[in-house]
Amino acid sequence: MTKSFAELGVSQPVVRALADRGITSPFAIQSLVIEDVLDGADVLAKSPTGSGKTIAFAAPIADILDPAWRRPSALVLAPTRELVSQIVEETAPLAAARGLRVASVYGGVGFEKQIKNARAAHIVVATPGRLEDLLGRRALSLSEVEVLVLDEADRMLDMGFRPAVDRIVAQCPSDRQTLFFSATLDGEAGRVAASYTTDAVMHEHRPAPETRADIEHRFRAVSRDTRLDALVEELRGCDRAIVFVRTKRGADRLVKRLGGRGVRAVAMHGNKSQNQRERALASFGSGEIDTLVATDVAARGIDVSGISHVINFDAPDDRESYVHRVGRTGRAGRTGVGITFVEAEQAHDVGRIAAALKLHREFEVAGFASSARPHATEGTARNRRRRSRGGRPHARS
Repeated sequence: MTKSFAELGVSQPVVRALADRGITSPFAIQSLVIEDVLDGADVLAKSPTGSGKTIAFAAPIADILDPAWRRPSALVLAPTRELVSQIVEETAPLAAARGLRVASVYGGVGFEKQIKNARAAHIVVATPGRLEDLLGRRALSLSEVEVLVLDEADRMLDMGFRPAVDRIVAQCPSDRQTLFFSATLDGEAGRVAASYTTDAVMHEHRPAPETRADIEHRFRAVSRDTRLDALVEELRGCDRAIVFVRTKRGADRLVKRLGGRGVRAVAMHGNKSQNQRERALASFGSGEIDTLVATDVAARGIDVSGISHVINFDAPDDRESYVHRVGRTGRAGRTGVGITFVEAEQAHDVGRIAAALKLHREFEVAGFASSARPHATEGTARNRRRRSRGGRPHARS
């Protein structure tokens, strides 16, 4: 029988704050992690995006920290502005229940207000780049950090943040408590996790098979000339869809081309200002616009309910990208559809991704049976090389 938040050791003020937000029972990753965090252990947690990781660290941190301690006393690092904003939104009510303040630190906004808020906050949630800017200006100190959290750590590494994160971690006290959350603990992520933690407790949450079965996977053969027509046709049958493209320019261009076909859409990518990104996400989340065109990096922190379809207008590069993209639908027990457009020259690489995910039958329906072999196990040669460079971190359980 699953323990309640109170039985896991969460205080009544935080339990009430969770209940006020309609959260009364822990998700699997929360049940696994919270007691160890409250016990002061370093934690390595392998869990996919959308599994409830934020509450898994935010609830116990709200209880660990003392409002009278010097600030900031907890630091959460995340790869994107959107994810930082969502972590702050989920954490702030829990922190407020215990008299704690939370501040966000990310690029695209002015320094002065951000510095003032960060200095006054017990919990700082930051992207590595902007946090380094503040540290370089001597506007903020990490010398009092008691708890360090790295969220979506694998994605931070993929985005090239390893040097910045190393420098930031070096400025935190060596006797801190470290919590490392990642979709994978293989390769570089595992080595980094081992170097940042001490005698860490490892937890892995794997979604139940029935959860994964809530997503219908489809592959559709297209050509460069027919892709737009195919997309418009698919969007006509969608309630709310995210369309993934490879480049920022491609996202803007596709929004314009869809507009010419009578389909209203907004773009989300790294060249947009923070206000533009927030407006785009708000219009998509409210249902005012039901199609969001996004790049992989910009979409990492998106957590909008009711997404019925994910459409890979540009095919993903590897297995992880496919899982990340399509995982935006079919959440919280709902059904969803993932559609991947495949041009003839992409059939081999996409077929390997499909086979690695045991979707070779779905891929064969699109007419690419010769490329989708069940024994294939990796998404791309690049991915195989990356995995071969290291193994899982050593940690006690």
